[in-house]
Amino acid sequence: MVKRVCFEPRVWPLAHARSLTLGPRGLIMAIVNVTPDSFSDGGQFETSQKAIDQAVRLAEAGAHILDIGGESTRPGAAVVDGEEERRRVLPVISALAERFGPDGPVISIDTYRAATAQAALEAGAHIVNDVWGLTREPEIAAVAAKAGAGVCIMHTGRERAVLPDLIEDQLAFFARSLQIADEAGIERSRLVLDPGFGFAKETAAINLELMRRFEELHVLGLPLLAGTSRKRFLGDLTGRPAPERDVATAATSAVLRLAGASVFRVHDVASSRDALAVVDAMIGPME
Repeated sequence: MVKRVCFEPRVWPLAHARSLTLGPRGLIMAIVNVTPDSFSDGGQFETSQKAIDQAVRLAEAGAHILDIGGESTRPGAAVVDGEEERRRVLPVISALAERFGPDGPVISIDTYRAATAQAALEAGAHIVNDVWGLTREPEIAAVAAKAGAGVCIMHTGRERAVLPDLIEDQLAFFARSLQIADEAGIERSRLVLDPGFGFAKETAAINLELMRRFEELHVLGLPLLAGTSRKRFLGDLTGRPAPERDVATAATSAVLRLAGASVFRVHDVASSRDALAVVDAMIGPME
């Protein structure tokens, strides 16, 4: 059983004097890809207005966080330079920050580039979500620290040798990421860790093992984010194409919520919102 401490309230301080409460209920981070080539919805929201409209729909469906990304992270995707990435995401972030104001959904920038993170935070973003766990451009940590941003640190096995044991590799990777964060002056209260489902975890078996052993990551003492949405391993398990994997995604949201995950990064808000509502009712209020 997961220790109930995982469900106790803790404040996640973010940029621009915003914060979220993690623990008592699962929070939804909705994916907004301003890209032509993302694996599930590439090209659907590649213009600024389409992305803004989609973000508004996701907010109305109950998203707590809107995660805006301008470069696909799927294997084999075309590399986008920083200037193009910023051209895609900054108009969207600025428009959403103006539309929602200080009481609307929190805005996250999905980037590993320090320059993009800085520009996005200046445009109104509150969180930096780095799929390279601060290791690709370590100076991104200083940018986040200066802005007082929340930071999502994701584990990846790409472009490096991985340890044989899945959890040992997670802990070793996060040790390096947390060192970078500490040296930059990011307070631990601003950090959330993401084990990176599907990132250099090529088989369904590996991802299922990560789900089974998810609770072992609580040894790090930080909130955890689960990003399983429409991933290939769910297709392997269900036989469904990416756009039809939302039910399977909601199932993983429920399983991982019971394992103590706090934030769920998804394409479809409604299905995971309902799954989390059931699990959160099961968990019950903290005494």
